[in-house]
Amino acid sequence: MIVRKLSDVQGTEKHIHSKGWDSVRMLLRDDKMGFSFHITTIHAKAELHMHYKNHLESVYCVSGKGEIESKIDGKVYPIEAGTMYALNLHDPHILRAFDEPMIMACVFNPPVTGAEVHDETGAYPALAD
Repeated sequence: MIVRKLSDVQGTEKHIHSKGWDSVRMLLRDDKMGFSFHITTIHAKAELHMHYKNHLESVYCVSGKGEIESKIDGKVYPIEAGTMYALNLHDPHILRAFDEPMIMACVFNPPVTGAEVHDETGAYPALAD
């Protein structure tokens, strides 16, 4: 069993800051769960172009408003508190926050390995036989 508080991880090497977002990595590959779990804040008015090659990702918006635009078909979907979206092979997309930060709970499979290092082997541990 793994039990962690957000406050225990904030301010450590698992709290990553970047232009447009910051992320607290609650679970990483080394935790051997087959997925990683993050609490990510998308800064107000940020526009992020995102794509990792080989990830399944599901995201739940805890607070804030914005939108996600698919780079595959150009469709734009609104996001607000209570919205979930899932990406197959982490579809290339643009994530936009509106006038306030969006706080998101994110699950990656395969798990993120560290600061901003993704396992791009295409192996999905949580789906393995």
